[in-house]
Amino acid sequence: MRIVKLSIDTNKNNLLQKIGSSKEGFAILKDKMNLNFLYLKDIKNPAALILKQDALSIGADLIVHKDTILCNKDISDALLIANDKQLKILSKKEVSQPFGLKDFAKELKDFIIPKDNENVQIMGVVNINDDSFYSGSRYKGSSAVKKINQMINEGATIIDIGAVSSRPGSSAVSENEEFSRLKPVIDTVYSNNLYKNVEFSLDSYSIKCLEYALDKGFKIVNDITGLSDDKVAKTASRYNAKVVIMHMQGTPENMQKNPYYDNVLLEVSDFFKKRITKAKSFGIDNILLDIGIGFGKKLEHNLTLLKHLEHFKSLGYPLLVGASRKSMIDTITPSKAEQRLPGTLALHLEAVKNGASIIRCHDVKEHFQAFKVQKAIDDTLL
Repeated sequence: MRIVKLSIDTNKNNLLQKIGSSKEGFAILKDKMNLNFLYLKDIKNPAALILKQDALSIGADLIVHKDTILCNKDISDALLIANDKQLKILSKKEVSQPFGLKDFAKELKDFIIPKDNENVQIMGVVNINDDSFYSGSRYKGSSAVKKINQMINEGATIIDIGAVSSRPGSSAVSENEEFSRLKPVIDTVYSNNLYKNVEFSLDSYSIKCLEYALDKGFKIVNDITGLSDDKVAKTASRYNAKVVIMHMQGTPENMQKNPYYDNVLLEVSDFFKKRITKAKSFGIDNILLDIGIGFGKKLEHNLTLLKHLEHFKSLGYPLLVGASRKSMIDTITPSKAEQRLPGTLALHLEAVKNGASIIRCHDVKEHFQAFKVQKAIDDTLL
């Protein structure tokens, strides 16, 4: 007998099939193979003691503060370490327990998330303005349409078009100015039936622009304000459009002036929950969530969101990430926007690994290749 240590990221489905697991044992074994780290913030001391005992009884564990056993702290943080099967058991065991564990048990079910290995979608970025932060994304008229066709040929399944810069410190433009920039390109997309080849998204919260685009075959409303305007929600609902809800602290004019969070994961998650509820109240069910990299966030916030992106899978909607050539890369390693493709690929590969379904980027060809290679690695058997 020989031993081979495998990567924790090994494709579980392929591995079990290779070994020859029975159909009956397949689901049971999969639940045992996915290990979860759940950080519990502000857990009451009695709850921690109960949960610790229950976790140990089924082979899981709860890491608690050293003073918990002595009851010297009323509230502390803890780390639950359990596989999917153990989470399912705990979600049933704790439902009858006091000290907040009943609510914990209900929420725990949302964090039992099947690991998939689907192809990621690429959303290509085309800016119809001359002041976006990356000059390589700026196009007008026929050059914009040429770029759209190029991105489709290179593997993009979504094209996101915008005409107003949302870079830090940027100022809004009038609705009429935005419309005048967008109209020629939207008209060409429609007249050439390009919208039949891929989905088109409009990066805007202008009702005039959104209505015109949705009338011309666009299917996605990409709203950086996260449906703050009821009129945007009503418009998206009327056209049965897919909606991107993005998180942003502040506005583009002031969002990078010392952004602060007590806990960026929980605060962004709470924002999404409120806006999902709002979207549903308007009859919007087709939702994408965008954590808003660089929108009211310091480097540490951006990295935390990317590293623990899987947290947001518990909300039940596909995740979109757009870190393409953003200044956070410059904070890590000094570089201009034109030099940030390698850093962009590193960030986006991490995002896909941690649960992103759609990547918004400027460089479609390079991303398509990187994702293909990464998937080949993920699918590799012994």
